Amino acid sequence: MSREIPYKIYLEENEMPKQWYNVRADMKKKPAPLLNPATGKPMTAEELGVVFCDELVQQELDDTTAYIDIPQEIRDFYKMYRPSPLVRAYCLEKKLDTPAKIYYKFEGNNTSGSHKLNSAIAQAYYAKKQGLKGVTTETGAGQWGTALSMACAYLDLDCKVYMVKVSYEQKPFRREVMRTYGASVTPSPSTTTEVGKRILEAHPGTTGSLGCAISEAVEVATTNEGYRYVLGSVLNQVLLHQSIIGLESKTAMDKYGIKPDMIIGCAGGGSNLGGLVSPFMGEKLRGEADYEFIAVEPASCPSFTRGRYLYDFCDTGMICPLAKMYTLGSGFIPSANHAGGLRFHGMSSTLSELYDQGLMSARAVEQTEVFAAAEEFARVEGILPAPESSHAIKVAIDEALKCKETGEEKTILFGLTGTGYFDMTAYQKFNDGEMTDYIPTDEDLEAGFAGIPKIPGIQ
Repeated sequence: MSREIPYKIYLEENEMPKQWYNVRADMKKKPAPLLNPATGKPMTAEELGVVFCDELVQQELDDTTAYIDIPQEIRDFYKMYRPSPLVRAYCLEKKLDTPAKIYYKFEGNNTSGSHKLNSAIAQAYYAKKQGLKGVTTETGAGQWGTALSMACAYLDLDCKVYMVKVSYEQKPFRREVMRTYGASVTPSPSTTTEVGKRILEAHPGTTGSLGCAISEAVEVATTNEGYRYVLGSVLNQVLLHQSIIGLESKTAMDKYGIKPDMIIGCAGGGSNLGGLVSPFMGEKLRGEADYEFIAVEPASCPSFTRGRYLYDFCDTGMICPLAKMYTLGSGFIPSANHAGGLRFHGMSSTLSELYDQGLMSARAVEQTEVFAAAEEFARVEGILPAPESSHAIKVAIDEALKCKETGEEKTILFGLTGTGYFDMTAYQKFNDGEMTDYIPTDEDLEAGFAGIPKIPGIQ
């Protein structure tokens, strides 16, 4: 039976999930395996263990175990900022004069300002448990790098971050938060790695991409004893850790008898979208309930809406395993837009498979309309959203306005995965009328597609 719904629904500490949910276990058609680029065969645990922590490798490869226990040490860390609130956007509903009911899961109540800490502490924990000295990673907008630096500081691990050059320059304060937590931060591509030098030689003056930064971080991890590489999105293990977002959301909604009609998330590599939708998608896969899922991506980096579903490298330097995903080609370098966390050429293999099966849809939106939606939201809901999260806000507003036109009382849930307080340069450009939109031409995309590898017998 439903109860009167407060502005913010907080779960009790003892209601926080004790297990992560693995949506792959309920998928009849599993995501395609990672391939060794040298052999074209599925990567083994031994091969992946050169790059990733051992326990994380097991999580990456496990597509049959539905629930995986969250270690007590990680749960204790989570208690510093979780459970996070599920918020009824009453003020936004009133402003839009819509019959729709709008909810958002807010993940910004920690210093990293985003959901990224959910996986950062898990990956750092497994690295520490393995006895490693430290970890390496890439970061786009900086939320992941900040989260990982926090987790490593907590566990006394070294943290080396390669930050996409355009974000390094646009977001100096995010960089300084990482350094405050003890991480070293290098703009990517750099001259400190062999792959970085090659990328700079091929693309002089490039502003970088997540694909470039991944290549550099992987090279450093594999050439320094006692280090492993960790990733903030895309991988199955990351979606697993982020499922705590959806699990908490579902528990809070069930508590008040709420059932969302549609669930909306921004999509870059897939971490927050996958985390939010996983438990609901599981119900859909099992035939227990039905929901509409919408992935929202930038028009400047349209992996879902204009990409191809093929095996491709996850990194620009082509040193990582091949993943089957919706991709624009690992050589595609997006325009320097301000949603740095969404500037990845590919998409999670799990989400790509779900999208390919028609279980979710995708939309691409331009950044000026995204920032307009962000400011509309901020003025009535009191939170300054990150540019990435604002993609979801834009489509949530669009859907609420459709309800106004049709009179439908749909219930909308979206992920507000981070705050925008380190993104003021972007807001300044928008407010000064200097922000522009860029949509890649078909020719631009063809140049990226041309670099997708041809694999005998596979594609």
